[in-house]
Amino acid sequence: MSKKQQQIRMLLIREAARLMVEENVTQYLDAKKLAAKRLFRKPLKNLLSNKEVADAVYQMTHLLNAEALDQQLHEMRQIAINVMRELSDFSPRLIGSVSTGRIRESSDIDIHVFVDHIESLLIFLDHLGWRYETSLVSIQQNGVLNDYQHVYLWLDYPIELSVYPTLEIRKATRSSVDRKPIKRLSLSKVEALLGYMDDTV
Repeated sequence: MSKKQQQIRMLLIREAARLMVEENVTQYLDAKKLAAKRLFRKPLKNLLSNKEVADAVYQMTHLLNAEALDQQLHEMRQIAINVMRELSDFSPRLIGSVSTGRIRESSDIDIHVFVDHIESLLIFLDHLGWRYETSLVSIQQNGVLNDYQHVYLWLDYPIELSVYPTLEIRKATRSSVDRKPIKRLSLSKVEALLGYMDDTV
C-alpha cells in the first residue's frame, strides 16, 4: 500500500469513527459509506474493515471521556447481572461491548437467550412487569440468512435480547466486527468481572 493510500485510509477511518461517535451513526457499513461520500464525494471499492473503525471509535471515545465511560461500564455490567439472574431459566450469555469493556456512550447491553418458543420468554417478561418490544432480525451466518427474534428492553440502559433455539448455545456465531467467534459470557463470568464471589452459573 502506497503512502497516499495509507493516508486516505486513515482519513476514512477517522471520519467513519467520528460519524459513529458524534453523529450517532449506528452501523459500520453506513459510517464507512458516508465517510467516503463526504471526503471524496464518491463510493470507494475497498472499504475499511469494521475492526479498524471499531478500534478508532474506542480510542476516540476513551480519549475524550474515559472516567465517565468507566463508570457507565460498571453500571451496565451490574444491570446485565441483574437481568441475567432474572432470566436464568433461558441460559443468558452477555456479548458485545459490555462484555469486552469497549463501550461508548450510546452502547446497549446485548444478551443472548436460548428458548425454543419465544412465547415462554415473553410470558416470563410479562410476569416480571418489564415492558418490551420485539422484532425479527435477519442475520447472515456462513453465507446463509437466518431470521431471529429480538426483544428490546429498557432498564436504565437499553437492552437487546437475541433469542436463539436452545441447541444453538453450543453453536459459535461470528462477530460482525472482526469475524471471530463471539465470546458469550455466562452469569458467573460477568459477576467475576465485578468481583463477585458467587461461582454459580
